[in-house]
Amino acid sequence: MKALKIKEVLEINTTNEFYTVQGWVRTFRANRFVALNDGSTIENLQCVIDFESIDESLLKQINTGAALRLKGTLVESQGGGQKVELQVKKVILLGASDPERYPIQPKKHSLEFLREKAHLRVRTSTFSAVMRVRSALSFAVHEFFQQEGFFHVHTPIVTGSDAEGAGEMFRVSTLDPKNPPLTKTGDIDYKSDFFGKETNLTVSGQLEAEAYAMGLGEVYTFGPTFRAENSNTTRHLAEFWMIEPEMAFYDLDDNMNLAEKFITTVLKKVLSRCEKDLAFLDERYTKEESSKPLIERSPMGLLEKINFVVRNEFKRVSYSEAYEILRNSKPNKKKKFQFPINEWGVDLQSEHERFLVEKHFNCPVILYDYPANIKAFYMRRNDDNKTVRAMDILFPGIGEIVGGSQREERLEVLEKRIKEMEIDKEELWWYLDLRRFGSVPHSGFGLGFERLVQFTTGMNNIRDVIPFPRTPQNAAF
Repeated sequence: MKALKIKEVLEINTTNEFYTVQGWVRTFRANRFVALNDGSTIENLQCVIDFESIDESLLKQINTGAALRLKGTLVESQGGGQKVELQVKKVILLGASDPERYPIQPKKHSLEFLREKAHLRVRTSTFSAVMRVRSALSFAVHEFFQQEGFFHVHTPIVTGSDAEGAGEMFRVSTLDPKNPPLTKTGDIDYKSDFFGKETNLTVSGQLEAEAYAMGLGEVYTFGPTFRAENSNTTRHLAEFWMIEPEMAFYDLDDNMNLAEKFITTVLKKVLSRCEKDLAFLDERYTKEESSKPLIERSPMGLLEKINFVVRNEFKRVSYSEAYEILRNSKPNKKKKFQFPINEWGVDLQSEHERFLVEKHFNCPVILYDYPANIKAFYMRRNDDNKTVRAMDILFPGIGEIVGGSQREERLEVLEKRIKEMEIDKEELWWYLDLRRFGSVPHSGFGLGFERLVQFTTGMNNIRDVIPFPRTPQNAAF
């Protein structure tokens, strides 16, 4: 008999039928009651073993973490908390677990401890819920773009260009690190390297996606990206996943419309598909927030924050208007902001973005037309010659979650901007070609997938929303 998933068993309305289930033991009480979980749901299935009919040596091997296949009759539960339970007739031990060494015991573990056990932490209720939500979000992303007529493009992971111009990239090389070939000037001779030039792991698939948008119209990438930023914070990873759509014939308004539709559609799908996981994470989030000092607590619960985004129209505000609001705000005048707002052109911080969303407008906000000197080279310059057609979407509790722009389609303007930022024009010859041959207005945006998972699950640390986090001094798994 084929084993059913526990999620399927818990949805069965008829009882007194014989079923097979399999999974890992969460708890085993009184030599009789097994809480079994197979990862298909946040809920455990209570399985009641007739210990008198099971060999004692087998019973001794049923410990937390052990893998079992159980066969028995599904009946109405005699206890509270669950509708049905399995009256076990046969126990098959698939994989034993040493109770003295198994680290995921049925008690509360700190998230720091679980990060050290990243290969096993998915067996906890919290991390299994987070990863199911992550999976649902990933599927919803592809579903949205496919339904909108976009084409999925796989952009390179190894690249010779720095899309962000930040220089914080991981080098890819086959040269001997102890004795690399040198040029006459004493520099490393990358012409002798595998690719014949200096190459790195990509920080973005945007530039290559732009190229494909110029032939396919509307495309998106969804892949791993890398940044060698030596930052040990709750918001940074060295390896993360980016969602990056690029659209030919889109101006900034089209871009903002798509981004708002995308993010609300994806969140709606996850609300309907992960109801039990989100209810569990909402309860967990409320408990975590209640332990913080009052001034640091979020004004909204997890589900409340998600519905805040889904149910409210996004307010569109220019950077200049937002600057005036922030400059004249009470927190700024009373010097409550960690980063005071004094001069136009300052890069807004999370505290400013959250003030706009949570206090001033009370809805998600899209800021647009940013100062050119704080934005990337590829963003379209406005006629005022001091701002660019950039946009950021701001969320409660997190600040910026989406960043995008109308791209600069004018060759002479783009070349001037590249020169101003001291970027190697020769490295971007192919990118400039896109402006030489059939250039059109076009736009795109980027969304760090882990930031979206973090927002949706309420996890405070971004390391807890990716299976195996890569951070400075940490690549253990």
